[in-house]
Amino acid sequence: MESFALTRVEMSSLLLSLTGLSDRKPLNILQEAWAKFHREELQKGTSLPAFLSTNVPPILQKIIKGGHVKGFSLGEIASLGHLIEYSTLTVTAMQNWVKRDFKEYLGSPKEGKKYSVNQAALLFIIDDLKSALNFESIRQLFQLMFLKPDRDDDDLIEPAKLYYAYAGLFEEIKSNPSIQTQCKVDQVLHKEFSWKEDTSLKSSIDRVINRLTHLSRAQRESVRNMLLIATISVQTCYFQSLARQYFNAALFLDF
Repeated sequence: MESFALTRVEMSSLLLSLTGLSDRKPLNILQEAWAKFHREELQKGTSLPAFLSTNVPPILQKIIKGGHVKGFSLGEIASLGHLIEYSTLTVTAMQNWVKRDFKEYLGSPKEGKKYSVNQAALLFIIDDLKSALNFESIRQLFQLMFLKPDRDDDDLIEPAKLYYAYAGLFEEIKSNPSIQTQCKVDQVLHKEFSWKEDTSLKSSIDRVINRLTHLSRAQRESVRNMLLIATISVQTCYFQSLARQYFNAALFLDF
């Protein structure tokens, strides 16, 4: 069966909608995400068999039915993670992060026996950052972003909003040929590409930073750097995924 697939923007939008921080409804986000891959079927009136051939995990089925979702089990978070492009999230990895590596930031479930939307977002963020950074470096970034681990009210930016912000930046890079071309040219010439000097990318980051009026200048700069690091980490996820695809193809086609 075909897998239900979501970009990070779509997943982060879904998380924000579940918390009521978005005007969009969860069902509408899922419908739009599915429809973009099935425009031909929708035009021909064959959308029903197409959807019936799509593997929809139980947690999405609950959301589609309009069920109230305030929190997730680790299994449900893993199911959502499997829908995200280039993601390698597993239950085993998350168990280690919750119990050991990031215990101070994740701790115990905050919605009864389930993890909150922000905790789920934090797990997705860790999964992205680990493609480029070790755990100690990620913890240092979290110290800058979330200050005291046992409190949520002192976060410079909520995890779900942070996830949405850098997901949008990554989508802009994917859809902006000028940024991609500049990166390739600078790689060939062995020059350093300045993400901060790219006009379109800088304006997108500035829009996020300018909303954080309650932060000091130094704190806003910390968020800016975090957005850049996370966006580049997702780029790393993409290249790693691409390398795995080519490797598998090389093995399979050796006959």
